[in-house]
Amino acid sequence: MKNSTNEMIKRVRFHGRGGQGMKTASRIVGTASFLEGFFVQDCPLYGAERRGAPMVAFTRLSKEPILERGLIVSPDINIIADETLLGDKNANVFQGIWEGTVTIVNTHYPASHVRNVHGIVGEIVTLDVTEIALNVIGESVLSSTAAAVVCKLTGVISESSLEKAVTRELSSINLKKETIQKNVQAALICFDRIPEAHPHYFEPIKEDKKDEIVKLEYADACLGSPSVYAKGSTKLKKTGNWRLFRPVIDHEKCSRCYTCFVYCPHSCISIDGDGYPQIDYDNCKGCLTCFYECPKKVISKDREVKAW
Repeated sequence: MKNSTNEMIKRVRFHGRGGQGMKTASRIVGTASFLEGFFVQDCPLYGAERRGAPMVAFTRLSKEPILERGLIVSPDINIIADETLLGDKNANVFQGIWEGTVTIVNTHYPASHVRNVHGIVGEIVTLDVTEIALNVIGESVLSSTAAAVVCKLTGVISESSLEKAVTRELSSINLKKETIQKNVQAALICFDRIPEAHPHYFEPIKEDKKDEIVKLEYADACLGSPSVYAKGSTKLKKTGNWRLFRPVIDHEKCSRCYTCFVYCPHSCISIDGDGYPQIDYDNCKGCLTCFYECPKKVISKDREVKAW
């Protein structure tokens, strides 16, 4: 549902992967909006909690009480925290976007490149928030940085409210004071790097077309059974595409102790005919367990460069 003339409500949808902090980002935006005097609603949606799995979260802010509930089908702001989700049809990151949607993509590519490759309608904003998080916080958790970008683009949330919201929400999950301060610093950097929102951005948009009422037909439960008994897709799903750091083995110095092979939690390391460990980069998530466990420290970690 897009904005109509009888409401002043903005809908924000957060797309990310488990462990990136999008649930917390939605809460930070909600808290910052509340501190500005808005009515607020935020909630996440995901299946089994698994690091790396696609998830989505929602935040609504309005000058009037919010009466709608549930999923945000047509967002006004659509943030994609992991650029590899752009090519994942099951993640539905483009669902419901329209000419009034502002899409934010966490990438080092310019907005023109994203539009040319994916044909996104509406306005596109790109910023490498991962790089900022790594440089300032020292980790790739994007809750505060992603929230800062959204807060700036609403055009109605101040730096002061953002700072208070980051501090409040991260304190509630018992992070150390030093870590919270770094998150605030990273958030303010992102806030400053995003251009001002259009002056009319928070104004309602007139629509002649009325909301359509859709009647749902009854579907027997057995219709879902094929997906339950279907062949597993683990090997088809290349989980290495969202890796942030790539472990690289220096085989000239490797002693073939097989520690990395034993400790790899996803069985992505095999042993070749000469006894050397080889990494399956299609499915290596970049957890870096091999990097930390290697007794001779012959495994390095290289920042992954996404190519699409």
